Amino acid sequence: MSTTRASQPSPLLPRLLGVLFLLMGLALVAGGIKLMGLGGSLYYLLAGIGLLITAGLLLAVRREALSVYGIVLLLSTLWSVMEVGLDWWQLVPRLALWFVLGLVLLLPWLRRPLTLGQPYLLGNGVLGLAVVVAGLMALASQFTSPNTLVGRLDRETAGTTSAAPQMPEGDWQSYGRTEFGDRYSPLKQITPENVGKLKLAWTYRTGDIPGPNDPGETTAENTPLKVNGKLYVCTPHSQVIALDPDSGKELWRFDPKLSTQNAANFKGWAHMTCRGVAYYDTARSQASPVDGQACAKRVYVPTADTRLIALDADTGKQCEGFGDKGQIDLTRNIGSFAPGGYYSTSPPTVAGGLLVLGGHVTDNVSTDEPSGVVRAYDAITGKLVWNWDSGKPDATTPIADGEFYTRNSPNVWSVISADEKLGLLYLPMGNQMPDQWGGNRTPEAEKFSAGLVALDIATGKVRWNYQFTHHDLWDMDVGGQPSLIDIKTAEGVKPAVMASTKQGSIYVLDRSNGQPLVPIHETPVPQGAVEGDHTSPTQPMSELNFMPPTLHERDMWGVTPFDQMLCRIDFRSLRYEGIYTPPSLQGSLVYPGNFGVFDWGGIAVDPVRQIAFVNPSYMAFKSQLVPASKIAGQPARKSETEGIQPNKGAPYGVIMSAFLSPMGLPCQAPSWGYVAAVDLTTHKVIWKHKNGTVRDSSPVPIPLTMGVPSLGGAFTTASGLAFLSGTLDQYLRAYDVRDGKVLWEGRLPAGAQTTPMTYTGKDGRQYVLVMAGGHGSLGTRQGDYVMAFALPE
Repeated sequence: MSTTRASQPSPLLPRLLGVLFLLMGLALVAGGIKLMGLGGSLYYLLAGIGLLITAGLLLAVRREALSVYGIVLLLSTLWSVMEVGLDWWQLVPRLALWFVLGLVLLLPWLRRPLTLGQPYLLGNGVLGLAVVVAGLMALASQFTSPNTLVGRLDRETAGTTSAAPQMPEGDWQSYGRTEFGDRYSPLKQITPENVGKLKLAWTYRTGDIPGPNDPGETTAENTPLKVNGKLYVCTPHSQVIALDPDSGKELWRFDPKLSTQNAANFKGWAHMTCRGVAYYDTARSQASPVDGQACAKRVYVPTADTRLIALDADTGKQCEGFGDKGQIDLTRNIGSFAPGGYYSTSPPTVAGGLLVLGGHVTDNVSTDEPSGVVRAYDAITGKLVWNWDSGKPDATTPIADGEFYTRNSPNVWSVISADEKLGLLYLPMGNQMPDQWGGNRTPEAEKFSAGLVALDIATGKVRWNYQFTHHDLWDMDVGGQPSLIDIKTAEGVKPAVMASTKQGSIYVLDRSNGQPLVPIHETPVPQGAVEGDHTSPTQPMSELNFMPPTLHERDMWGVTPFDQMLCRIDFRSLRYEGIYTPPSLQGSLVYPGNFGVFDWGGIAVDPVRQIAFVNPSYMAFKSQLVPASKIAGQPARKSETEGIQPNKGAPYGVIMSAFLSPMGLPCQAPSWGYVAAVDLTTHKVIWKHKNGTVRDSSPVPIPLTMGVPSLGGAFTTASGLAFLSGTLDQYLRAYDVRDGKVLWEGRLPAGAQTTPMTYTGKDGRQYVLVMAGGHGSLGTRQGDYVMAFALPE
């Protein structure tokens, strides 16, 4: 029986599909040749050839297109499973597009023109089998959870107690609740059993919203204090606001009226941040208590224009007897700097009647930046008591007028911890600029960079120091506030300091003498710095760590095979030999990246259960050194991670960027963020789960739990809960510390890249408070919200 031309199915659809296959095939062949030339996978070239053959057959309206494409899909499925196993988020970008196209080819109105309505068992069978196998692999991957550790620890106590300074249980008097930086609250009203009933109690809006002349990296990283019957909040523009803890009603507000420091506008600032304020009750001072009521209780705020201001905690008025009519000029003895290039982003630490603070220095601008000096001022008078300049570590006597602290010395931009019983301060150290080139660093900088330094509270003298990154060329500042906790060991309970780091190691030292309580091993690392520089042959790595495994080409990711291929090409084009791969002219992959596994959010510890609650993140960065003679032709600096970082005075500038695909997504496969718990008596990870969704960072707002980065810290409670808000999606979450299960989620109107806190109101209710103001560096939604949650009355 013959088929007339008029009754034949139209070949238009197969030919249109053939054009699509042709374009895709050409793209894969071109990229595949490039990747193969870099020593990468042959798959993309071979798959591209398969698509081109399929395209030719479709354009010719030949039925063999079905069988050829079936073979392409079947082999793609086999290759994918061999590369990544049954990992859903890795299989999807490899197979989803090919799977959908296989289904399209099986549709009758596309298949009939190819077969002229006649049976074609081979082609239909091969293609059908390929579609079924790919679908089954995807289905099977739904029941796996790579890199997740399921566990549980029901211990209510390890026979230990908190050694942190005492305060009313319902208060939160310091950035980390106490100067121990443990972020542990003894409150028990909100429990794992009732936390699911948390409701929004009140919302307050500060009115401090980023303006058109503000820096792009305006960041709301504030953790408010609750003390003196009030909440104390600071905003990115250094405003301080006192709120009623029960209602959120504004009690008073102080606006420091920031100076532009002769900048044309605020764009002179690299970023604008206020992580918190400090509080001091002068009744604690035995040397010179304040008479009367005025400024007997004080709030101290460091401003973005380099002042330290003392305010009456009851009224918000400046304390006239402090410094120069209520403020200290922190530019004294610092020397010149660009507007916004030096100021304290973190609150001072109050210890021994002193206010101790360091300062942020803008990264990678020049080798002639302000000093990283740490200064201690009398909390009542504002008089300088001592200064510790790592360039002159023994000269702690207050500097004379007209002299200057050592330029460009390692700085302390994060929060300092204190143990007043031991008389020690614990300084999380940065490094000497620039970050990626250290050929001219001084011996003092090499000694004190990227580690912990313990200073005597009274004198500022060095008692001990321990370095975590030798000759740091990767911006491995110790960003988190050190956590002080007494740890149960085989030799008894030891006073410990725990330092979380960007490289993923958590260093646990005896805080009295700096000796490791968890073994630290000097480990060989990649070598080969650029001309004029060098690398350390080894780096210290703690046995307690969340360092990610070394990346391989198969770990590259994308929404489609095409952006995944481009990420593979980028990966193969970079120098990368694992963690601590030196910076290079070629361009090096930095993994963990500049935000680190742990950044300024630090970790939270439960001294009673002997558990640490952590939120590691995994995002790779790229850095490429550029000879100084070629900097002029590079894109201008926009931020600390965009454009050319000039490093004026050094032989190389550097181009920094996140390791992203052309679609703006991470090139390395998810998950990118986790929550985990560590048993501090054994140093073992109890459980580890991916954390957070892509709801607020993907084109389609679907709350897929892929595990996203978080920037900010957590706190734990005596009832066995942990709270964290720093993920890229806009949620405050409560976790069961026993097994990591998410027990409650509170939706937020903006990003909350900060550390939440908890307190008891005058009404006796326990509140959980978070500031949701967004983060310019991460691109989360910005706002001005202070939000308190509580159980129903």
